[in-house]
Amino acid sequence: MIHIAIVEDEELYRKQLMEYLRDYEREQSVSFDVRTYTDGAEIAEDYPGDLDIILMDIQMKFMDGMTAAEKIRRLDRQVVLMFITNMTQYAIRGYEVEALDYIVKPVEYFSFSQKLNRAIERIPKKERPQVTIPVETGVKKIDLSNIYYIESFGHELVYKTKDGCISSRGTMKEQEEALSPHGFYRVTKSFLVNLEHVDAVRRGCCVVDGDEITISRQKKKDFMEALNRYIGS
Repeated sequence: MIHIAIVEDEELYRKQLMEYLRDYEREQSVSFDVRTYTDGAEIAEDYPGDLDIILMDIQMKFMDGMTAAEKIRRLDRQVVLMFITNMTQYAIRGYEVEALDYIVKPVEYFSFSQKLNRAIERIPKKERPQVTIPVETGVKKIDLSNIYYIESFGHELVYKTKDGCISSRGTMKEQEEALSPHGFYRVTKSFLVNLEHVDAVRRGCCVVDGDEITISRQKKKDFMEALNRYIGS
């Protein structure tokens, strides 16, 4: 299932793009989950986080497509962006937000299908799972391999990642249940570490990205067994 968003304020074009996607499904034997938005603000301010492709009009009433794309790119570096416009001079700015291409109005099916082929080919292969977490501006996708560890402060979680620290609302119990199958181990009540990034174990601590994180005495044996299994696999 490929998740696609159509962001277009003109009903005529929204319906046309939806019809083109349905035609493409029948021709190529693929399945789309298609969601429609009538303005850039509608998608950017409540970004769902699970989209593969966004078809974005550039000129819209409340928030133009370029501004919306800039906001989305701060949350999601992997979603494939394609702009829809009748003013090609604006489309050149799409490279600033790493847009794959642009579609010129009026939209013709053959050209649309060719560009959609490219977009589908560019969907990142999810070799490692991702986690989608709520942040102040919506949601953010993080590759699990980019997370060093998670620290809890009550109902606030801080993810230490290769790109810096990210704060989110949630509980450590929920993240432990979700991430344990993917090589994460809860060494104390407040820390969930990614075994991929454990560099050493010394003085009752595990060293992750240069930080020494205490291992609970009750969990030390189980932690070492989990770490050895991870290394062995």
